[in-house]
Amino acid sequence: MSLPFDPTTQANWQDIASEHIDLDWSVDFAKEILSGSVTHTLVWRKADVREVIFDAQALDIQKVTVDGQPGEFSLGPNHEVMGAPLKVALPANRAVGDKIRVQIFYSTTKDCTALQWLDKEQTQGKTFPFMFSQCQPIYARSLAPIQDSPSVKITYTAKVKSVLPALLSAIRVSPPADGPAHDGKEIGKDAVTYEYNQPVPIPSYLIAIAVGNFRYRPLPKVEGKDWKSGVWAEPELIDATYWEFSEDVGRFLSTAEKILPPYRFGVYDVLVLPPSFPYGGMENACLTFLTPTLLVGDRTLVDVVVHELTHSWFGNGVTQANSTHFWLNEGWTTYIERVLLQLLHTPADRGFSFLIGYKALQDALKRYESQPKYQRLVIDFEVGEDPDDAYSTVPYEKGANFLLHLERMLGGLDEFLPYVYDYVSTFMGKSITTEDWKAHLYAYWEKHGGEEKIKALNSVKWDEWLYGEGLKLPVEMIYDTALAREAFALAEKWDAARNEADISKLNFQESDVASFNANQKIVFLERLQSYPALPHAHIQHLGALYGFLTTPNAELRWRFYEVALLDPASSAAKEFAAPAAQWVVGKDGTGVVRGRMKFCRPTFRAVARADKKLAIEVFNENKLSFHPIARRLIEKDLGLA
Repeated sequence: MSLPFDPTTQANWQDIASEHIDLDWSVDFAKEILSGSVTHTLVWRKADVREVIFDAQALDIQKVTVDGQPGEFSLGPNHEVMGAPLKVALPANRAVGDKIRVQIFYSTTKDCTALQWLDKEQTQGKTFPFMFSQCQPIYARSLAPIQDSPSVKITYTAKVKSVLPALLSAIRVSPPADGPAHDGKEIGKDAVTYEYNQPVPIPSYLIAIAVGNFRYRPLPKVEGKDWKSGVWAEPELIDATYWEFSEDVGRFLSTAEKILPPYRFGVYDVLVLPPSFPYGGMENACLTFLTPTLLVGDRTLVDVVVHELTHSWFGNGVTQANSTHFWLNEGWTTYIERVLLQLLHTPADRGFSFLIGYKALQDALKRYESQPKYQRLVIDFEVGEDPDDAYSTVPYEKGANFLLHLERMLGGLDEFLPYVYDYVSTFMGKSITTEDWKAHLYAYWEKHGGEEKIKALNSVKWDEWLYGEGLKLPVEMIYDTALAREAFALAEKWDAARNEADISKLNFQESDVASFNANQKIVFLERLQSYPALPHAHIQHLGALYGFLTTPNAELRWRFYEVALLDPASSAAKEFAAPAAQWVVGKDGTGVVRGRMKFCRPTFRAVARADKKLAIEVFNENKLSFHPIARRLIEKDLGLA
């Protein structure tokens, strides 16, 4: 199966490719750099290729060896998005399948996009600094010179010397995870070398590192399972982290294995990061990174873990060939996440999740009206185009709806799940394109369904689903709305009460939402946004009455601010713009930045519509609190870049 050109890399992986890398790093918090070397084991894919090209971005390359001998290398011109090509000369007369080791000595620099270095004040414990990486989609090249394409899958080992505990997206070799913290040495003073091994081939964007003062706690063992799981967090958060996830992680993974092939990675740990982490979660192999906004003390947001662990099959197992096919990672993961919600809870929970997602999809499609290419599922990126410019809920939600549509067309969930198992089994460990997926889909149903199923597939609006633009899906999707009805009804009552000027005469009570779970409150707030903006006094009353003004649940607070800022010209928007801006940068009395891009980007955009000067001032004063990826995208959102 040949893979296409990847427009986001300058590496010559189709000629000669990495199959294994050995990382040897020292962590320097004073200089805020990683230094050391990466050793590539390369295999010739075409005969007599005389150079290997790696992606490198903002790296200080010092020297190169080729099979242990001094090597010739050159660094080409820097491209704003793709970085610089690092070219290393290779010996002649090598055949397809031959191997060679290339070691590159280097250090990261202050312009490394993949790493965020946090001062001790930005951590929970405020005693030690912290560092963590985010390599998706194309930032591994700023962590190490590498062939940074998901079409290249590699195994890796790592040795990391650090005065603080180090975690990687691999299996800990030494010191033991369940032994004394930092191997019993003095944290922050004594250097310990941490060793890791990742025996399962993964794309480069899943290489991850986190270094800080964290502790480990194993989660309850699941009977009959070979894999193990645990939680990592700063000491101040380890109890809350364990409580939040202890009942569910093992149950989630076991349920996934009922409909999918066995989990392959041996370990499934979760790490709760400081609040500047830009995502809800990142599915790094063996070690899911999670936002601390999930620690709400009632387990209402723990289902985010279902999404991340589902990536173990979709993304980490069956992988997009390049960013054009990102929906194969995220659309499939979102679809299966919701199948698991049905198995873990009820069919109504599955429909409810699609309903919440549909609002996010509408918002994203509307945001890209002036860039309709990014409304597509399959995006043909130009060479050097930044895939993060297209990052939105479109591949997640449009992709999941497409698969739900196919499920319904092909006979329902019971008939569809055996196909899902076969799809994963067929492509596990491979990188694929949308065309590969579609060819397998047809082949499977021709074998297992015959003429009737092929006729159903032929009736699908393929071009509209894969390449269509605009604000609507090709087919109107109907969801189970049982869990949304009360929330819809309450929103309708608030809309009907908009003309009552005397707030004391409004017939609303705190008990209106007492029986609602967090997702029902989300749907209530989102439903309010489908009506014209409420009057200023109504918004103030709603926020105070239902606790949205002060809730620590970021999912609810953010959506309340979206209600308040719905009409940028209103007096409500003028009043709530400042509190919303202060909340997102942690100047609301909590000291906690809302660095997750799901919250910070739309909040800054909404504040800017009401008061652009305020949004820019608050962001500029606090921009170093945000991860470099989030910082760069917020700058674009605010017209600063």
